[in-house]
Amino acid sequence: MPTPLDHAMRSRNAFLAFTGLVTGVAVWAIWGGDMFPTSPDPTGNPEEWSKEDLRRWLAARNLHPQDSDTREQLLERVKANMRIPRQ
Repeated sequence: MPTPLDHAMRSRNAFLAFTGLVTGVAVWAIWGGDMFPTSPDPTGNPEEWSKEDLRRWLAARNLHPQDSDTREQLLERVKANMRIPRQ
């Protein structure tokens, strides 16, 4: 007499769900979770960076730039949070 577990193991849906799970894990392992790499930090003088570069630099450091911030405000925040180069 077959048990409910026997019926579940014969089910095509269970097999497809397991196959989908294994495929998803394999894809994640191959791509390593870095499917969409972030663009590198802007370099050089912050005075020459675009507004988007300033926002990206602040966001990378969890300084939460706001949409309403002007370029001057962003530039001021970047300068205040930049490290002083050691000699």
